[in-house]
Amino acid sequence: MNNLILQIDTSTTVCSVALSENGQTVAVIDLDEPNAHAAKLTVLIEQILDKTERSMRELKAIAVSMGPGSYTGLRIGVSTAKGLCYGLDIPLIAINTLEALFLGYKEQFGLQEGEAFIPMLDARRMEVYSAVYNDQCKLVKPTSAEIIDANYYDELLAAYSRVHLFGSGADKFDVLFATNDRVHVQMEFKGSAAFLSKLAFDKFQNKEFEDVAYFEPFYLKDFVVMTKKKGGS
Repeated sequence: MNNLILQIDTSTTVCSVALSENGQTVAVIDLDEPNAHAAKLTVLIEQILDKTERSMRELKAIAVSMGPGSYTGLRIGVSTAKGLCYGLDIPLIAINTLEALFLGYKEQFGLQEGEAFIPMLDARRMEVYSAVYNDQCKLVKPTSAEIIDANYYDELLAAYSRVHLFGSGADKFDVLFATNDRVHVQMEFKGSAAFLSKLAFDKFQNKEFEDVAYFEPFYLKDFVVMTKKKGGS
């Protein structure tokens, strides 16, 4: 049976949609431009279906990157996914954004023995949302919000020969760790809905579905509205 799944990732600045069949990516569209989520997500979904000559009726499930990540991006992606699930009467699958990012990195670069791998998403200033995996794909530190400084990974480096930072939060640390050859920053490694394919299919087979009516994104931290102070610039 061909289990066709539509995948959506709007957790970062990249607006990404993909189609997978039995865990294999069939097609993907990644668009990194301002306001793409609100303006173009549904357009990209239509485009990828047209590109692959598939129809909505063929979809068996919708998989969405659940977070952490951008509050606005996650809200748009999850709302769109839930709407499609309601309309098509198909299940909703939620994928942890950092886990998908880790698997995408693994597929592209491989994993080196005795080293640690840290997918991270940009928050603000020197803060990131991150998790830590080892070379056996085991999660050794769960998703959390972290403020990174030059000595932040010293404890981890006592257990691992090297750590690899990648994702939308990693680029800003290139200068910070420039003189530390045990901290590798993989520049410009961005998320993609294609990274959800294996995880989505595994959950589909195991019937690990979300309650469409009550599911909410994994924001990790409360959304804070910044207000302009009186007399401020």
